[in-house]
Amino acid sequence: MAVQSGRYGAASAAVAAEGWSLARLTPPSRLHGANGLATGPDGRLYVAQVGGSQVSAIDVDSGAIETISAMGGSIVAPDDLVFDDAGNLYLTEITEGRVAMRTPSGDVRVVRGDIPVANPITWHQGRLIAGECRIGARIMELDLDGGEPRIILDNIPMANAFQVGPDGKLYFPVMGANEIWRVDINGGAPEVVAGDLGVPDSVKFDSKGRIVTTQVASGQVLRLDLVSGTREVLADLGPGLDNVSFIGDRIFVSSIPGEITELLGDGKVRSVVPRALQWPLGLAMGADGALFVADGTFGYTLRADEALTLAGMIFYPGCPGYMRGVAAGAQAGEWIISTGLGAVARYRPGQGESDFLATGLDQLMGVAVAPGGAVVVAEYGTGRLLSIENGAVGELATDLDKPMGVALGPDGTAYVAEAGAGRVLRIAGGRSETIIDGLGRPEGLAIHDGQLFVVDTRTKTLVATDLSGGARATIASALPVGAPAGVTPKFLGPIGDMAGPMINFADVTTGPDGTLYVSGDAEGSVLALRRR
Repeated sequence: MAVQSGRYGAASAAVAAEGWSLARLTPPSRLHGANGLATGPDGRLYVAQVGGSQVSAIDVDSGAIETISAMGGSIVAPDDLVFDDAGNLYLTEITEGRVAMRTPSGDVRVVRGDIPVANPITWHQGRLIAGECRIGARIMELDLDGGEPRIILDNIPMANAFQVGPDGKLYFPVMGANEIWRVDINGGAPEVVAGDLGVPDSVKFDSKGRIVTTQVASGQVLRLDLVSGTREVLADLGPGLDNVSFIGDRIFVSSIPGEITELLGDGKVRSVVPRALQWPLGLAMGADGALFVADGTFGYTLRADEALTLAGMIFYPGCPGYMRGVAAGAQAGEWIISTGLGAVARYRPGQGESDFLATGLDQLMGVAVAPGGAVVVAEYGTGRLLSIENGAVGELATDLDKPMGVALGPDGTAYVAEAGAGRVLRIAGGRSETIIDGLGRPEGLAIHDGQLFVVDTRTKTLVATDLSGGARATIASALPVGAPAGVTPKFLGPIGDMAGPMINFADVTTGPDGTLYVSGDAEGSVLALRRR
């Protein structure tokens, strides 16, 4: 496999049309997020990436990244991984509920396919142990020949990345209890090892037998010495930490947004792969000039000439869940969010509060707010355009073909992008009219100054037309949106009750000065297009 410097290899650089300029407001991501970590027999760090269905190997000294299993391949949504003594790689595929094995030659087979929210996995003296990250989780030893697994422990409130300790017992974080437990791998009652943490999501042992554990909510990396009873903070890296691995005595930590960090001691750290965006998905401009960036597990605000600021995340109080679509609310700092689990919420991240406007919907995408306050949202799963007002959900249109982007004209008329039909419709008075057709896969929509802007992720373009569907113009081409050329991404189902299907959504929104902001979901960046 060829060594790559980033996650997205485009055939050519993005180009703005004459009269426009194009700039990246955030740098491209090098990984499709970063979840499980394992040190390979070759001394490289292997990284599982749920969102990109990808496994990469990193030379931690040179920074070179090699794709081991690419998007669209046999491995889907890998969350954690471990090597056996023969160099076989075992992976949990969290959205598929299964454990897979990849041989050193690249052959892949399913070891077990009935493990809901499969997440933690480890190898110990010829034994493969896997678990589930859900309420009521099981931890089990898997039969490599396909026999029935042996249950080590069940009814756990969300287990995550674990390892067998020096005493031969399995140590694991229990996210739902904010504790670390241990259990004899041959069975028995669990014991609480540590509590009052920052929502631990990995437990690994260093060469001296001490626990190193990441805290997903607090962002701390802790070291626990069970002999002396001491607890120390090795680093405070920000929320979203996921896993730990060692190369000799060197400690490496992953963070969900795609960051890999080496801990150098005395609180010092070295960036191996910098933190960036995992997608991004929906975009919205607030009245105070803050751009909200929905990035699935995370939500950020972005202001002119400033870096991304974390606004909220799925493990923070008041977060409505996995964030996909977004529109500005009535007040500064308030956002209307469509979530991966089919809810629409009014979210105030500064106060840590959400009010749910509707729940139980199917694969929600773009969202917009009408002048009178009604929320309009595209329901991708059922092909409907919905209006939510005063607690009631009504249908504006049905039988749509994969609706995604939503925009409202000055008079409140709704426009919706049908990704499956390659067109944009105007919806008014219960009737639909095609405004623009012949597109590849239209996703995000925005309206400004009488023009309709459409992100087409198949042709990698941003297209403009007037609201009557007249002449169209291409504003930018070769945009880093959608899947790489020739790749059909595998459908990523839900992660238990934490996130619904993780479907990409490349959005576009506008600022008051007419600047167009585009989700570069392929490379993990936010782009800005401005008239010269």
